[in-house]
Amino acid sequence: MHHRLLMCGLAAAVALSACAVPRKAGEDVVGHITKGDFYVVPAPLPLNDPGELIRHERLLGAPDGAVAWRVMYHSRDANGNDIAVTGVVVAPTGPGPRDGRPVVAWAHPTTGTAPRCAPSSGIDPFVLIEGLRDLVHAGYVVVATDYSGMGASGPPSYLIGGTEARNVIDSARAARKIPEAHVGTQLLLWGHSQGGHAALFAAQIAGGYAPETHLLGVAVAAPAVELGALLQDDISDDSGVTIGAYAFDAYQRAYGAGRAHAGLTSILTPEGAAATPKMAKLCLFGDNKELHAIASPLVGHYLTGDPSVVEPWASWLRQNTPSTSAITVPIFIAQGNKDTLVHPQTTFAYVAGLCAAGKNVHFEPLLDTGHGLVALKAFNDVSAWFRDLVEGRTVTSTCATWHSTRSYARAPSRSRLI
Repeated sequence: MHHRLLMCGLAAAVALSACAVPRKAGEDVVGHITKGDFYVVPAPLPLNDPGELIRHERLLGAPDGAVAWRVMYHSRDANGNDIAVTGVVVAPTGPGPRDGRPVVAWAHPTTGTAPRCAPSSGIDPFVLIEGLRDLVHAGYVVVATDYSGMGASGPPSYLIGGTEARNVIDSARAARKIPEAHVGTQLLLWGHSQGGHAALFAAQIAGGYAPETHLLGVAVAAPAVELGALLQDDISDDSGVTIGAYAFDAYQRAYGAGRAHAGLTSILTPEGAAATPKMAKLCLFGDNKELHAIASPLVGHYLTGDPSVVEPWASWLRQNTPSTSAITVPIFIAQGNKDTLVHPQTTFAYVAGLCAAGKNVHFEPLLDTGHGLVALKAFNDVSAWFRDLVEGRTVTSTCATWHSTRSYARAPSRSRLI
C-alpha cells in the first residue's frame, strides 16, 4: 500500500530541507526547542482584540539577515469566540520603510491537528514556510500561524474555513504589535494544500474582518477547494483515511455536539469511528508508523456513505468549501498535474468558477509535479506576482485563456508517486 499523504508531506519536508535557509553563525538547531510553558493558555483568557499579543519570545536560527519570534496572540474561531493561537513572525533586520513593511501571511499544509503537531513547536519552525528566505530578503515580514488547537490548546480548525481565516489574518495583526518588525498595512496571503484552503477563506473575509489591513492578493498551491470531492476521492488508501480522520474528528468536535445523527457513526463504520479520535492525536511528521498501523486496516472499511450527501456532514462541507464569488483581490493558483491528493480536475473546476464570476485569476499549471513540491516549484512566479502587487502594477488574469488548460486538467493522474 502506497502511503500517499505521508509521502506528500515527506517530499515537501525533504525538498525544503535541501534548500534550507542559512542559519546565523553559532546558532544550533537545539535552540529552536521551546519550553512547554510558552504554549500554556492563560486561564481564564482575558478578553482582548484579535491580533493582540499574549506573549512572544525571540527564536534562534532565523535566516541570515532576519530576526524571528514565536508568538501567542488573540484570535477568533468561526463562532466569534476569543481564542489563543500561536505562530511565528520573521522580519528583516534593521529599520523598515516609513510606511512599514508588507506582510506575507503563510498558511501551512497539513501537519496534523493536535497541539504537538504545530510547526512553531518543531525542532525547525521555519522549514515548512515555502520561500521564507527569499521573501525576507525581498523586504517582507513573514507570519505563519499554527491554526487554532495546534500549539496552544483551543477549538478545532482543520478545514474549518472561518477559524483558519481569522487565525491567518490575526497573525499579521500580531506581527504589527512587535515594534522591531516594522510592519505596515499591506497584506499578501500565501498557502499550500490545507493552507490554500485557509488563505482563500482569509481572502474572503479580510475586508470585513480586518478593514485596517490592505489585502493585495492571495496565492495558493494545490488548495483544498472542494471538500466533498477531496474526502471521497482520497479515502481509497491509508493516506486518505488519515486526512479523513483529521477532518471528520475536527468537524464532529466543532459542529456535532448535541446534534442528532451527527456522530461519527453516521458516516463511518464502527471501526472507523473508534479509530478516528486516535488518529487525530497523531502528527503527520513523526507518527507515520502509528498512523499507518491504524489506517491501513480501515482502507475499504472506513466510510459508510458519501460525506457530500449524508447530512449534516454535507452541509458542514458546503459551509467550509471556498466560494468562487467572495474574493475581490487578484488570485494566483498553482496546480501540479501529477497531484494525487488534490486532483487537478478539482482545482481546474474551481478556477473555471472564479473566471466565470469575473475574478482576476492567474492559473499556473505545473507539469510533472505532485502535491508535495507544487508550492516550491511555483514560488518564483508567486514572488514576482507579489512584487507587482506591492509596487502597484496591474497583474494580468489568465481567464481569457483558461480553456487552453482543459487537456492538462483532464489528463488522468495515475502516478502514485510524488
